[in-house]
Amino acid sequence: MGGGEGIDIIKETDTTVTAYAVKSGPSWGNADQWSRQRQNFQSLQNRLRKLHKAFDPVLGYGYGKRNTDPKGSRSYRQRSGQAFWEELTGAPDFYLRLIRLMKRSPQEHRVKYQVEWEKAVKRFEREFLNNFSTPDGEIDWEKLVEFNGGRQRRPLRKSNSWP
Repeated sequence: MGGGEGIDIIKETDTTVTAYAVKSGPSWGNADQWSRQRQNFQSLQNRLRKLHKAFDPVLGYGYGKRNTDPKGSRSYRQRSGQAFWEELTGAPDFYLRLIRLMKRSPQEHRVKYQVEWEKAVKRFEREFLNNFSTPDGEIDWEKLVEFNGGRQRRPLRKSNSWP
């Protein structure tokens, strides 16, 4: 079963369809985005009526402490942090497992990515100086402002040399 727009995870049992929209944290959007999320849940619920199962929409947050049940015009539950990850995985410490992985993984790959990062920084600096500096190395603010805000954008000069 496809989830639909704005739905990231579907869990289905014999009696219930739980639809999760996952956001990083509780302060994720503006009023229009919140409204669109409500519409996305409603649209999925309308499509699922023929299954004759209970529909349980959940707005899940990777972090935070917001854990609310449907109220007023809000027809979905909100689950955050530990409560969200435990509901999704069944593991009470899953939220801690995630942070442990995020701590280890970057350290394991740091040397390789540091080399690539430095190459990218050099390339961006070279392209910036090539396009937005004077011959003596000062920033040519008029060129930069024209590029960012002018009606017509001049093509950038790409640097062909690589460090």
